[in-house]
Amino acid sequence: MSTEKKLGDLLARISFQTESAPEALEAQVSDIVYDSRQAGPGRVFVCLRGARADGHAYAKAAGEAGCCAVLAERPVETGGAPLFLVSNTREALAELSAAFFGRPAEELRVVGITGTKGKTTTAHMVRAILEEAGIPTGMIGTIGIDYGDTHVNTVNTTPESYEIQRALRAMLDAGCRAAVLEASSIGLRDHRLDSLPFFAGVFTNFSEDHIGGDEHKDMAEYLACKSLLFQKCATGVVNVDDPAWEGVTRGHTCALQTFGFSERAGLRASDDRLVTRPGFLGVAFSMTGRRTMEAEVDIPGRFNVYNALAAAAACTLFDVPDEAIRRGLARVKVKGRVEPVPVPGPFTLLIDYAHNAVSMESILTTLRQYHPHRLICLFGAGGNRPRARRYEMGEVSGRLADLSVITEDNSRFEDVHDILADIKQGLVPTGGAYVEIPDRTEAIRYCLAHAEPGDIVVLAGKGHESYLEVRGKRTHYDEREVVAGILAGKL
Repeated sequence: MSTEKKLGDLLARISFQTESAPEALEAQVSDIVYDSRQAGPGRVFVCLRGARADGHAYAKAAGEAGCCAVLAERPVETGGAPLFLVSNTREALAELSAAFFGRPAEELRVVGITGTKGKTTTAHMVRAILEEAGIPTGMIGTIGIDYGDTHVNTVNTTPESYEIQRALRAMLDAGCRAAVLEASSIGLRDHRLDSLPFFAGVFTNFSEDHIGGDEHKDMAEYLACKSLLFQKCATGVVNVDDPAWEGVTRGHTCALQTFGFSERAGLRASDDRLVTRPGFLGVAFSMTGRRTMEAEVDIPGRFNVYNALAAAAACTLFDVPDEAIRRGLARVKVKGRVEPVPVPGPFTLLIDYAHNAVSMESILTTLRQYHPHRLICLFGAGGNRPRARRYEMGEVSGRLADLSVITEDNSRFEDVHDILADIKQGLVPTGGAYVEIPDRTEAIRYCLAHAEPGDIVVLAGKGHESYLEVRGKRTHYDEREVVAGILAGKL
C-alpha cells in the first residue's frame, strides 16, 4: 500500500465546504493526526471535540507546524493551512482513516461485539474458534490489539477510528483473514466504528452501566448507542434471552440470527453444568439448532455458556467445522480474566482483574459454586481513589472468601499501610479470616506456601496489567512471572 494518498481522494466520500483553491486537493497526505503535537508537513489535522479539550483550539498551531489541511466543524484560524469544514469531524476522521489505509475491512471479515458484559471473553472465544478453523484472526479490545505474535497496548476498549483502521491494515498485511473487535457504546456513539463494514455484529447482554459524567445521560441513550452496530453489519447475532434484544435491534438494517436457552433461539444451549477436574475449572453444555454438539469451556461461571454460544453463533457464519468450535472453546484463555496459572500442587490458582466490590462479588460468588475446600482471595486497593471502594472490597472478601490476603495494588502516592487500614474497616466486621502482607510478592508466596488440596486461590486486582505503581513510578510486575519465579526458587 502506498504511504501517501492525494487529499482529494481521501475526501471523495466526505461532504465539505472550503474556500481553498482547487490545488489544495492535490496535496499528498503522509498521515492523519488529531493531536497537534503530531502535526507536521504532509499531514492532515482533524479537530476533534472531547470532554476536556477541543481540537479546534489547536488548529492554528497545526497549520503553523506545516499541516497540508485542517478539517473542522466551524471556521478557525489555521496558520495558513487550507480549511475544510465538515458537519462532524469524528465521522470525517473515520472516513479519512478508512480511505488512507486502503479500506482493510473490505478484505477482512470483521466481527464486532457489543453488550454490557462479556465482550472481552466472547472476542477471545471467536478468535480461538476461527484460528482453530485455520482462519488467522486479529483482535482489538480491552486487552489491546493482537495479531500473530504482535501485541499493542491501547487506552480505550474501542480505540479511535484511525487506530482501528491502522490496526486492521497491519492485520491484513500480516496475513489475517478476519478480525474481531469490542464495540463499546462510547466507541459507537463517537463514530470510531464508522466507515467500517462489519461481517457480523454480536449482542451479548444489557444492564445498567456507563451512566453519567462523560458517558451516557440515561439507559435509553446507552441502548440506542449499542443499537448502532446493527446498522453497520451484514448479520446481527443476538441473545434472544436478554429483554433488551428487541430494543438493541430496533432500526436494524442487517439479517438477524439468535442464540440463547429459549426454544425460539436459532442456536440453543441446554444441560449446562459446572465442570471441575485437575487443571480444568469451567462449564459444559449441549448445543442444538443450527449446530448440534457438546462443548466445554475452561473458564468458570455459568454465564460463560452465553459467551460461548455468542461466539459459536458468530463463527457459524464463517461455516467453520464443529470440531473447530469445540477445540476453540476448550482452549480459550483470556489474560487476566479468571486466568488459570499452572501450579504443581493439588489446588487451583487464578488471576483476575476484579478491582472493585462489584467485580469481586461476581468472581467470588462464581468460584463459590465450585465448592472449593477453601476460597482464598488476595487483593489490595488503588491509592488516590475513593476510600469507600476499599471498605466495600474488604466487606465483600470478608463475607465470601474463607481467607483474605490483603496486600498492595497500585498505591500510587498513598502509603500502602493506610490503604490496608481502610480495607480492614470493611473486612474486620464480617468476622472473616485475613492475613495482612503489604508486599505483593510476599503475599503471593504466602498463598502458594499455604494452599491446601482443593483450594481455589484468586489473585485479584492486577489481571492483565504488567506493572505496579508506587509513589508515581510504574515498575514492571507481571503476576504470572512472579508465580513462576517463586516456584522456581528465583524470587
